[in-house]
Order: sequence, then structure tokens, then C-alpha cells
Amino acid sequence: MSMRTPQVEADPTLPSEITIYEVGARDGLQNEKSVVPAQVKAEFIRRMASAGLATIETTSFVNPQWVPQLADAAEVLELLGDEGRGPRRPVLVPNERGLDRALEAGVGAVAIFGSATETFARKNLNRSVDESIDMFRPVVERSREAGLWVRGYVSMCFGDPWEGPVPVQQVVDVAERLMDLGCDQLSLGDTIGVATSGHVAHLLDALQERGIGLDQTAVHFHDTYGQALSNTLVALRHGITVVDSSAGGLGGCPYAESATGNLATEDLVWAMEGAGIRTGVDLESLLSTSSWMAQQLGRPSPSAVVRALTNPL
Repeated sequence: MSMRTPQVEADPTLPSEITIYEVGARDGLQNEKSVVPAQVKAEFIRRMASAGLATIETTSFVNPQWVPQLADAAEVLELLGDEGRGPRRPVLVPNERGLDRALEAGVGAVAIFGSATETFARKNLNRSVDESIDMFRPVVERSREAGLWVRGYVSMCFGDPWEGPVPVQQVVDVAERLMDLGCDQLSLGDTIGVATSGHVAHLLDALQERGIGLDQTAVHFHDTYGQALSNTLVALRHGITVVDSSAGGLGGCPYAESATGNLATEDLVWAMEGAGIRTGVDLESLLSTSSWMAQQLGRPSPSAVVRALTNPL
């Protein structure tokens, strides 16, 4: 029996195609308690690429003491060879030391990871928001000089576990400062998954009013409260066309304990296929990739679509 697929009913309020920015190999695996071998990570990336995911964040050059899971960043990229390089294979770099290691590995794209709130900046970066922007400035300048594509993440855009609600203008201020450094793309992170549809619309409107184009903006929703897909649809109706997601719904944030998994790439692809939106992803191939990764991790995938299609009625 062939795999079930959604009935296609085109939705004219949505874009005709989107770009999926796949974060499973980095954001998805960074909190795993047991270290996943570099060979498995490289194979995961290869399988995701063969399923049609064109943009894959591969790893992070953070201090191994902070995130032991990603201590093998250089080894993973060496295993991938040319498959791990170029503008569609970004790596996260926290500072200039991380950038040095990334440049040594021959990467073609980097991402920096800022915070909309002071408390999370302190906990995640050990710096104030101002100090973190100062830290990122030479990273972005040197990356641009080296011809790299640069993404800027802003975390805690919709709520912070220590500070509570985060004012929209505060998020816009930090986003503007990151983009002013010279980032090519901005990713708005709902780190603890508390965003709801009206809040998403308000933030996107406020960014546009500040002159930050939605063609430069991506959304990164977590599914802690089951809102990731509905929030993504609101963003797409607003003109966003780049969506961060994680194969199999892997991931969270090691510095925010209430953060559960990212939006599952399979759940996103199922919704997009049903609305007649092109993603370039072969859902069946991706499904087998996420099922394989779940076996490597020794537990079932949190993705609703993976569960539904691997246990069909």
C-alpha cells in the first residue's frame, strides 16, 4: 500500500512555494543526553539532503564545554566534504573563536544567535544584549569579508521563562541591531513555544514598519503548546517564505528547560502539500530518514505526521 498523502486544495492566501531551513542536525541534536557519533550526524545530513532539504544547518562551533554534543563539529564537516560546504550549509558560531574554527573547516555560511531579553543573553551568552551585539560585530564583518552568507537568530521573541512577556518593540530593536551588523537573514525564535497567532502578526507588522523586509526574515517556532504550525501559517499569510523546522520534531534549547521540540519538518511538509505549496521535499524519503534517526536515538519521533504515517489506521 502506498503512503497516505494529503488531499490537495490550493490555498490562495499562502505563497506558492517556501524554503525550509532545516535545523535538525544542530538545534535538533544539541540537547541529546547521549552523544550521537559524528558518522551518524553526517549520515543524517546526507539523508535529509537526498530527501530534498536544500538548506541544512549542520552543526555549531561552540565551546565543547557548553554543548558537548557538538564538540565534533569539524569532524562532521570533514566527513561531509563538499556536501557540508557552501551557502546552503550554515553553521552556528557564537564568537570570533568559533568563526576561526568554522573558516578553517571551509564553511560557506554562518549563523549568530542573539537574544531579545537580557536574562537569556546572560544565561546563554554570559553577556548583556549590548555586549553580545559587540561580540557579534567582528564575527559578521569578518564573515562578510570572507564572502560568507550570514544569518542572525533572535531568541525569546515571544516570551521568556524568566522575564515573562517580551515587548514587541524590544524584539524589533534587537532584530534591527543584528540586521544593521550586515546579516543577510533574520530568524525569529519562539524559544519556549508561547507565541500565538495575533502576537506573530503584530511582531511581523512591527518589523516591516522598522524597515526589515519579510523577504529577509524567517520564523522558528517551537511546539511546546502545540502552536508551531498555526503560527507558521499566520507568518506565511503575512509574506514570510522561509520556515525553520526540524526533521522528526527533534530539539529544544539547552538553556531554556521549558523549551520542547521544534516544529517537525514532516508536519510542515504535510500541511504545505495539502495547500498546494512547493517545498522541494519528498515526504516519504524524509519520513524514512526521521524514522531511522529515531532508531539511532532509541525513542519514537515526536512528529505527529511521522507517528501517523508509520502507524497507519
